[in-house]
Amino acid sequence: MSSTRLTIRARLTLVYGGLFLLAGLLLLGVTYALVSQRLPDRPSFTVSGSLSGSGSAGARQTDPGLVNGQQTSPPARSGDADPPYPAGNLEQVNRAAVETRQDALDALLTQGGIALGVVGAAAIAFGWLIAGRLLQPLHRVTETARRIAGAPDADRGLHERIAFTGPPDEIKELSDTFDVMLERLDHAFDSQRRFIANASHELRTPLTLNRTLLEVAVDADTASVELRQLRTTLLAVNARHERLIDGLLLLARSEREVADRAYLDLADVVEHVVAQVPPGPVAVHVEAAEAPVTGNSVLLERLVQNLVENGVRHNVPQDGWVRISSGAGPDGTVVLRVANTGPVVPGYEVPRLFEPFRRLVTDRLAAGTPGAGLGLSIVRAVALAHGGTAHTEPRDGGGLVVTVSLPAAA
Repeated sequence: MSSTRLTIRARLTLVYGGLFLLAGLLLLGVTYALVSQRLPDRPSFTVSGSLSGSGSAGARQTDPGLVNGQQTSPPARSGDADPPYPAGNLEQVNRAAVETRQDALDALLTQGGIALGVVGAAAIAFGWLIAGRLLQPLHRVTETARRIAGAPDADRGLHERIAFTGPPDEIKELSDTFDVMLERLDHAFDSQRRFIANASHELRTPLTLNRTLLEVAVDADTASVELRQLRTTLLAVNARHERLIDGLLLLARSEREVADRAYLDLADVVEHVVAQVPPGPVAVHVEAAEAPVTGNSVLLERLVQNLVENGVRHNVPQDGWVRISSGAGPDGTVVLRVANTGPVVPGYEVPRLFEPFRRLVTDRLAAGTPGAGLGLSIVRAVALAHGGTAHTEPRDGGGLVVTVSLPAAA
């Protein structure tokens, strides 16, 4: 069950706003307590017995002519028996003082709460802006990493650097570390591709020399039957090694950026490749609709050729077929699909078919099965180099269905 997580910017804003509101509530509570202590809880107004103010300690004098807005009689002499002021007026004064104190405390809470809410909203807005400003360099690192990861060509993507210029803080350290990692990955991939290309070139020369020597040294007319059979076997092994070297060279080339692009129709490429397939027990059916793309014609021809050859090679001995179709796909793409009959392919073996030198167990056990296990690896590499995808799935009853999607030409 998926849960929605807040972004770092939102979490920082909530932390800033929460701390500010907590501090504001604490300040409001302390202010309320201090004001409440300064105001007497139950004020009591009393009247002394003489105008001179002599009387009990703590007695308060009232206006001799006016108490609570009402006119009273002048103060009596010390011999008078009754108090000069009515007792009900003093109770009203005390009650009014208590109400005034409570109104002041309520106003403090109400007005302070409103002010705290307004200032808190402003603090949250400023916290959102400040958090976005602080996280802007981190967004730059993320965008660069996403752009490198989404680049169709590894060489071009790994050559890019963040090159962050800013204060020596944690984000600067992160960007520098990311640049160092990209540099090491770039060197590693370059070294790997250079090794494959150089090794392939170095191995091609002796293989060509061996084939020439075998063809010239062993004369088919004068050689014995055993020698001619040995010559045929050695030439077949040599040819297999040459295909392996050519596949490695093409794989190393197809993983690089496709610089030489041109407009072509995959339907024409399919018809050209199928026309070169020699007749045999496997029937080849073509449904080539218009599929315009821009790319390298040599690499795309090899992609179609590998799919057709794999479909013919890995098939059933009798009544086998290969169906090749091309046409427009969804979302501005063109689709090339190749389906064939053949042995049943387990589902767990399908993801490994695109790995170099990976073949099915039945193919490895078959002694007469040619190929080096690079066909689908080259197909995927060429598709990725052109910004497309390649995937395969088992066909009901045996065989595979390989689908290649490429961006359509504008």
